Amino acid sequence: MDRDLLIHLPIVAAVARRGGFAAAANELNMSASAVSHAVRLVEERLGQPLFARTTRSVALTEAGKSLIGTITPALQDIHERIERIKAVKGRPSGLLRINAARVCLPLAVTRVIAAMTDRYPEVEVEIFSDERLTDIVADGFDAGIRIGEMIAQDMVAVRLTPPFQSIVVASPGYIGRFGRPNTLAELSSHNCVGYRLIRSGGLYQWEFVEEGRDVAVTVNGRAIVTESHSAIELALAGVGLAYVFEALVRAEIASGRLVQLLSDYAVTEAGLFLYFPRRAELAPKLRAFIDTVRQVGRQSATGQA
Repeated sequence: MDRDLLIHLPIVAAVARRGGFAAAANELNMSASAVSHAVRLVEERLGQPLFARTTRSVALTEAGKSLIGTITPALQDIHERIERIKAVKGRPSGLLRINAARVCLPLAVTRVIAAMTDRYPEVEVEIFSDERLTDIVADGFDAGIRIGEMIAQDMVAVRLTPPFQSIVVASPGYIGRFGRPNTLAELSSHNCVGYRLIRSGGLYQWEFVEEGRDVAVTVNGRAIVTESHSAIELALAGVGLAYVFEALVRAEIASGRLVQLLSDYAVTEAGLFLYFPRRAELAPKLRAFIDTVRQVGRQSATGQA
């Protein structure tokens, strides 16, 4: 075996995962020139380029895609086995990378990470905020967090939250100036904060239930965002109606800063789930996260802080 080639394969994988030399260098705590040298050495040993480079982007060649497809599962398996060996006589450790929409932190993740810092101080949790439906395996994540119906069937899923509703809210100031919609048809006469879908570039249609049927409504407005927190801020400022998860605005509704509208049409979502490939749950760091999720869930059910 070519030992010089083998030791540089994780660097090649990092460049592919991060989409560039500088980003890989930051992850690996190396200089960009050292990363570039390692990739160049592997390319010379294989006799063909692995990346197509321009001044603005780095993309895998066909040879690069083939290599990454081969080495990524092997590197992940080696990494997991080493962690399990280390955990036999010690505590779970290492970097746990989780891909999640930003909305997941206040709904489910913050309390878990807070508990993790006490229970497993040697585990570092990185939350990569991502509004797209990312392939967590291809992009090198240990797990992801999404709404239940968005998760592929071949993944293991662990519930993080109970089901919750998607609702429409507005500030009392907006309602005082423009009134409140009482039917879905009346949404067309209101300024609705839209959501731009990251992957497709289209606008999200608000989803409701009307007379037992699922209904998707195209809304219009003078503000478009890509995530819920921005929509909530705009609603609080009186800009227009926002479509959000009820759990995110529970305090604002209770305090009167926001008002729920069209309650009879609200959709109940499946709730948030942690998901990962079946073999990944053997990793001690992920096992520690799952155990903490369940501990926090038990505490919430019994009313403990």
